[in-house]
Amino acid sequence: MDMRSILERLVGFNSVSSNPNMALMEWVRDLLAESGVQAVLIPDATGAKANLYATVGPQDRGGVMLSGHIDVVPVDGQDWTVPPFALTERDGRYYGRGTTDMKGFCAAAIAATIAAAGRDLKTPLHLALSYDEEVGCLGVRSLIEMLEGAPQRPAMCIVGEPTSMAVATGHKGKVALRATCTGREGHSALAPLALNALHLAADFIRAIRDVQGQIAAQGLRDGDYDVPYTTVHAGVMRGGVQVNIVPNQAVVDFEIRSLAEDDPEVLIARLRDAAEAIVAPLRADFPEASIRVDRLWDYPGLGTPSDAGVVNFVKGLTGANGTIKVAYGTEGGLFSQRLGIPTVICGPGSMAQGHKPDEYVSQEQMARCEAMLAALLARLETGL
Repeated sequence: MDMRSILERLVGFNSVSSNPNMALMEWVRDLLAESGVQAVLIPDATGAKANLYATVGPQDRGGVMLSGHIDVVPVDGQDWTVPPFALTERDGRYYGRGTTDMKGFCAAAIAATIAAAGRDLKTPLHLALSYDEEVGCLGVRSLIEMLEGAPQRPAMCIVGEPTSMAVATGHKGKVALRATCTGREGHSALAPLALNALHLAADFIRAIRDVQGQIAAQGLRDGDYDVPYTTVHAGVMRGGVQVNIVPNQAVVDFEIRSLAEDDPEVLIARLRDAAEAIVAPLRADFPEASIRVDRLWDYPGLGTPSDAGVVNFVKGLTGANGTIKVAYGTEGGLFSQRLGIPTVICGPGSMAQGHKPDEYVSQEQMARCEAMLAALLARLETGL
């Protein structure tokens, strides 16, 4: 089966992160089996979702891993002019949810794995497909645990997130956090006698903005990023029942996206100190006053040196001269930091099309991706 046919089938699965993905993964497993490639499914606790891992070639050496996620973001509330879960080919583009982020690369990687089965590889090719990347790089962790116990790990990894086929060496890490603000309820006619949790939340957001301002003015900088410093951002604020009740609880969900050189734990400690400074003066009258900051999930940043072997290797496959860094997060930092696998990001399409209605990847980008993977197979036949 060729890349286009595989992409058509992948897009046809509604693999929004909240949905099961087992049917999709079983289809890929069975497709690979037709070419003699045995893939392992790594299910989650419910059995409704799974990662997939397959190897072609010798089992006693490192090799190259192609990594992609098959979950996609929702289409709810978006104005699509084409069916989001059916492939539409028009004007030199493939349209459909996930074509850029990142079923286009996954289709090319699956096709390359099938082609590899008919080649005499001296160095192995590995295929890793994950779930729940879009909700915090959560699903891939069980695959990483499997590789931690494996006798051999891949020697390098290409994560095929969309980079317009440039070779990306880095991205920021992310920590998602929640501040739970506790006050005291009361009738709004007597509001000054209560402690409004939404007001506490607003004060905490002010602290977030102060920290961000200090980072922007004085923090570490990396000019390879569009925003060259660590960012702290409040995304959700919830609280209250109705306007005549002073709310006793409010929640602020926020995030830190940190440069590889920045330690997010330092920022979390600063924000916890700021939270305590907000509520400490209130406890004489309201002993229950608190702002508790909890970590929800995180993934590490990626900071592969520009002169690393994997960088030069993938540049040789693509013909690239330089490297870039990307604004969005990937699973690459987990492969690099948890497993010690040198990793780069390189895939077809642009994230400017990702997560939008009428998402697409161009046929030109897919052709360049296929050419890179063909060059990879040729190198694996010679043993790198």
